[in-house]
Amino acid sequence: MRKTLTYDDINILPKYSEVMSRENVDLSTRFTKNTTMSVPIVSSPMDTVTEYKMASEMLDQGGVGVIHRFQSIEKQTEQMKRVWRQWNSWYDIGGDKDRTDHNRVFDEWYKQIRHWNHPPTKSDYEDLHELLWFADEAWKDEEYWGKRPLCAAVGVKGDYLERAKELVNNGCNVLFIDIAHGHHKLMEDAIYRLKGETNVEIVAGSVATAEGVRFLCENGADSIRVGVGNGSLCETRIRTGVGVPQVTTILDAVSVADAYGVPIIADGGVRTIGDVCKGLACGADSIMLGSLLSGTKESPGEIEKIGQWPNEKLFKKYRGSASRDSKRSNKNVEGNHKVVPYKGKVYRILSDIKDGVHSSFSYVGANNLSEYHSKVELVEVTAAGQIEARPHLLND
Repeated sequence: MRKTLTYDDINILPKYSEVMSRENVDLSTRFTKNTTMSVPIVSSPMDTVTEYKMASEMLDQGGVGVIHRFQSIEKQTEQMKRVWRQWNSWYDIGGDKDRTDHNRVFDEWYKQIRHWNHPPTKSDYEDLHELLWFADEAWKDEEYWGKRPLCAAVGVKGDYLERAKELVNNGCNVLFIDIAHGHHKLMEDAIYRLKGETNVEIVAGSVATAEGVRFLCENGADSIRVGVGNGSLCETRIRTGVGVPQVTTILDAVSVADAYGVPIIADGGVRTIGDVCKGLACGADSIMLGSLLSGTKESPGEIEKIGQWPNEKLFKKYRGSASRDSKRSNKNVEGNHKVVPYKGKVYRILSDIKDGVHSSFSYVGANNLSEYHSKVELVEVTAAGQIEARPHLLND
């Protein structure tokens, strides 16, 4: 019987480094064969994680937000159109107008705050600074804006083809086939039909084995999501006994996908920023996040209050796509739901993640993801080593 590993079972070895400034480390990567991202983070296509606001903010920050499919075609299409309109209006995709990025960014920022009854705060100006920085970064690469993925999810049954066509007609340039078991005949058929009738790139998954990755590569997938049974709300392993720990999943996936030139998106198992670094260290091109991004201002759902001022606490709902709460059914339930503390704006979380990944690259001596993949060395840790990694208390 084979031994398998997850993120808690490994650490990254520090190595000789000549990286003089962590801020100069390049985090750019591929999302699909022909689209790129400047930050290797993807927000999950869950109905409590990614709709228009999250997708838009992820795009602005250099990542990718996959708009979930658990809504009507009309609602999902409208959200996709709004993301496209914002990106197009700021960066003139396909247009010939002069690029006055700072003016556009400032105008958009001012529209968001002008209805307030008080002057802009320090936090507001910090937000503006972030947006202006992004506008500068975006145009350093002339092709950057043209290769940005505008992504939305579809299934493999029912109206998925009609949904896909409407999404593509409204700005979507990458379709994300979102099913629990991607090593399946229905996935094969869906890739074939979507490729033939929409002419856009396809992300397929989820799978957790080398055989599953090879199956998707040979059927034309342009990117592959890997991870089965390891999400924070997933109960697949509890209810079915099926799944593979994520480190082993990524290592097996990359061993096959590299030969086909297909990027790997690692989904699930992430509890800390260090786990993001470990997922990249295992060879993933990007990391998909659900729980870390849940409860933010941009995630769907209302902010709920528990208690009274000054002791009130704010929460938002977070649920798995296969949960009873999401499916509104007791049939084939393989997920859970809960409330999570309200976390504020998502860009602050993304900034923390970027800082952690920058530092990890520096410890390994890597200036970019390609160097990180080639230089990184992983070690297995014992149970005592796992305990040692946690913060120590004086009475321990």
